[in-house]
Amino acid sequence: MSGPQCCANPPTLNPNSGAGHVEKLGGLNAYVTGSPDSKLAVLLISDVYGYEAPNLRKLADKVAAAGFYVAVPDFFHGDPYVADGGKPLQEWIKDHGVDKGFEEAKPVIQALKSKGITAIGAAGFCWGAKVVVQLAKREFIQAAVLLHPSFVTVDDIKGVEVPLSILGAEIDRLSPPALVKEFEEALNAKSGVDSFVKIFPKVAHGWTVRYNVEDETAVKAAEEAHHNLLEWFAKCGQAFAEGCLLHSSYAAAAVS
Repeated sequence: MSGPQCCANPPTLNPNSGAGHVEKLGGLNAYVTGSPDSKLAVLLISDVYGYEAPNLRKLADKVAAAGFYVAVPDFFHGDPYVADGGKPLQEWIKDHGVDKGFEEAKPVIQALKSKGITAIGAAGFCWGAKVVVQLAKREFIQAAVLLHPSFVTVDDIKGVEVPLSILGAEIDRLSPPALVKEFEEALNAKSGVDSFVKIFPKVAHGWTVRYNVEDETAVKAAEEAHHNLLEWFAKCGQAFAEGCLLHSSYAAAAVS
């Protein structure tokens, strides 16, 4: 499922944005930020506009400041979606499928582990959410966050095997509140998998990374979602360190 909301508020890409740097990771260029000595990593998988979006890199730096090593790979190989004058979205997606993204995420994860990372969380935005939910089905990662997901189905959610948070928008035709509620019900029916689901009022699909930095209300809503994302990874990271991740009892040991 895709549509105009996937493309709304396109960012002005900037390859020089952010406090980190670009390096090869698992065969892909990736924006990396944070201490290389951290044992906990967060993989951010972008929407269709790719890894040079300034707001996404700003979020990566924020996650890094919380103690994580953060990687934002270029799954589009220098060919992000172009809203004006580029290929039609459906045609672009044929060349940049989520299944390909899933396969290319595997060597990125192995590269992170080769750096001494012991636990990896992944967050996916729109297009990237489908890649993350596929990773979460097979325990390539230890925790996941889906933000205004596209393409994700209830069956995907039923297959998840790691702690999962879903942050949805009230105004979203791609993952409307009714569908997010179905996701929540599917998660509640699973034993041994902790979850957190939240629908943000008065915001639209893409609000977490494609907000107007001059709009105080939009920035506040995005920052609230970023805070929830950080809380989730901090909680799961502490639980992993205590050796109880993936068990329903781990919530009691996690930070509040």
